[in-house]
Amino acid sequence: MDTATIRVFLLDDHEVVRRGLCDLLERDGDIEVVGEASDVAEAMRRLPAARPQVAVLDAQLPDGNGVEVCRMIKEQDPDVAVVILTSYEDDATLFTAIEAGAAGFLLKQVRGNDLIEAVRTLAAGGSLLDARVTGAVMQRLRSGPPKASELESLSEQEQRILELIGEGLTNRQIAERMHLAEKTVKNYVTRVLAKLGLERRTQAAVLASRVFS
Repeated sequence: MDTATIRVFLLDDHEVVRRGLCDLLERDGDIEVVGEASDVAEAMRRLPAARPQVAVLDAQLPDGNGVEVCRMIKEQDPDVAVVILTSYEDDATLFTAIEAGAAGFLLKQVRGNDLIEAVRTLAAGGSLLDARVTGAVMQRLRSGPPKASELESLSEQEQRILELIGEGLTNRQIAERMHLAEKTVKNYVTRVLAKLGLERRTQAAVLASRVFS
């Protein structure tokens, strides 16, 4: 198998949906579905051995929800990127998922090509926030501290890094944009998260979308 192949794990309680997602994602040959599950318990048994780069999780499951699985995944392996698939706009679930470390949200009505590109973006270290399902979450975050107090601890360079994170750029893309080494950008991102008291890159992306809008 080509080392560039993106490894994906699917979690959905409907077999027909999983089969459809599998066929769709593997269509172009650069994505491989390395595991799947129909509920939380099965997912947590199979995920460690599958070693996915991206996990596509249904928001609602028979024995729990995708947010619970997202939190457990990030605790076991922070490098796994998680996207939550949801059938409806549930503000509370989406906000909780951001806190749990989800890197993206998509409605199940998403077009096939958009889902494929989303998986590629996440595998490359980026994030995605579907505007239709995160609008209310962004509004909720607007009640936080004012822009000045949020950014006063950051240098001008770190603020620029945060802004580019908000645009969904990967470390490599930020490095190219700012003419820096990728390792230098990674160190900047680590410092930005620490200074802002954040644990996840996605949390930084949400904050950046608010303060730089």
